Amino acid sequence: MLSKVFPATHPRAGQPTGFFDKFMAGQAYSRKGWLVSPKLHTIRANFDLWYKRFEKIAAGEAYLSVREWTGAPYRSKQKELARLTREDGIGIQCLNFANLYGCDRYIVDGYDVALSHLATNDGLSPDEWLDWFKAYDKTKNLAIIHFTKFRY
Repeated sequence: MLSKVFPATHPRAGQPTGFFDKFMAGQAYSRKGWLVSPKLHTIRANFDLWYKRFEKIAAGEAYLSVREWTGAPYRSKQKELARLTREDGIGIQCLNFANLYGCDRYIVDGYDVALSHLATNDGLSPDEWLDWFKAYDKTKNLAIIHFTKFRY
């Protein structure tokens, strides 16, 4: 699910995220072979659950349904934006939310990634990104769900 607006707990609560347009731009860029996009991925809790889902996608037994709420989250219908398969190059990486060395860097599948890079590819500014994930349990790994072939 892509959010249309920032959640109530975010400083920009109720304002549009622009995720739909950013996602669609990423899909267009991906098909042309470019790896630069405003929204290359989404980040979700429960890495283990998403990893199992991606095993089925990799085996050709499932697909990723990218959706957004038509109105208020959890109180409106969902609209499917795209169905992505292994042929689209989608994938998953593990984000260790623990901040590396107290700097604006994080660990993605063992690689050191700058906050600015992670946030931009998620369709947010670094400050928006930090506010978005402030309530997450930072002791648990998160899933980076890639919409394209891009990887860290």
